[in-house]
Amino acid sequence: MDKKQVELLQKDIEQAYQKLGVDKDINILEQKKTESGQSDFWQDSSRASGVMQEISKLENKISEWQSLKNDSKDLVELAGMDDPSLAGDIESQFEQITERFESKKIELAFSGPYDDADVYLEIFAGAGGTDAQDWTQMLLRMYLRWAEKNGIKSSVIEESSGEEAGLKSVQVELIGGNYLYGKLKGEAGVHRLVRLSPFNADNLRQTSFAKVDILPKIDKPEALQIDEKDLKIDVFRAGGHGGQSVNTTDSAVRVTHLPTGLTVSIQNERSQIQNKETAMSILRSKLVALQLQQHKEKIQDLKGPNVSAEWGNQIRSYVLHPYKQVKDLRTKYETSDPDKVLDGDIDDFITAYINQNLS
Repeated sequence: MDKKQVELLQKDIEQAYQKLGVDKDINILEQKKTESGQSDFWQDSSRASGVMQEISKLENKISEWQSLKNDSKDLVELAGMDDPSLAGDIESQFEQITERFESKKIELAFSGPYDDADVYLEIFAGAGGTDAQDWTQMLLRMYLRWAEKNGIKSSVIEESSGEEAGLKSVQVELIGGNYLYGKLKGEAGVHRLVRLSPFNADNLRQTSFAKVDILPKIDKPEALQIDEKDLKIDVFRAGGHGGQSVNTTDSAVRVTHLPTGLTVSIQNERSQIQNKETAMSILRSKLVALQLQQHKEKIQDLKGPNVSAEWGNQIRSYVLHPYKQVKDLRTKYETSDPDKVLDGDIDDFITAYINQNLS
């Protein structure tokens, strides 16, 4: 193994370490830990929980990059011994560190203001009737499996069941993992399924659509100021799941942002206050996503989302019949194993999109 190769790898890791501001993150981590040690820290449980989540994310990021940095430094020292008996160990360690670095290097692509945010995932059934509603549930399972494999906490906030099967819509909160929004934002768009329909007697081939929205979770009111006069807030009796006490009280909340027409309805929690807080967090997230999409500096300049224009623009096709293929229409990345993809193995699609959009 050429010593220069080892030194070049160490240099690349050091540059990535500096560019990602790991030393700055170490200082932030210390501040968060000091804050968590205060005697009144848990008096505001919601804020305290958020701080603890930030600590966990920072610790994970810092430990992984510090380990890479230290291991590459040790390898340079080992390679400098010029001992032929160590050649095999040096080459093996070089390959291991290179592989770890390649899997982490993708973080350099995340420079957006919300790329490190947690995520609200929304899926809506489109054209295709019952098949589209079943497709919505299949996509939900795909993303939940992906989250599980990546150690990301998931919880369904709201869902609307289909008449015969599947889901008309569903909202999910995803928490944990570094650069979660940065990794998932490329999943937003229309997903197309082609298969033999299990919902018609003739078992004919059916094409159905579902739309995925990926929103950066903006749960701090100060992160996005919304004028109260721009909001219409309605309360109503919750229905569906949630238990008897939910269904007999006006605990459900609908928040409408009048200038854009964006609406969020939440009835998952038993408390009207909790439902309103969740609805406001999702609304802020929707407004931020719209702001990023429309490149507007002020909320009052935003226009309502053009949903109808988006439905024809599928980003990915999942074909189960007459052949097997999943193909991303933007990156052209494809695989002939849709079962694996639908079981949550979407990292290659995520990576292909990120690499295509590297500046």
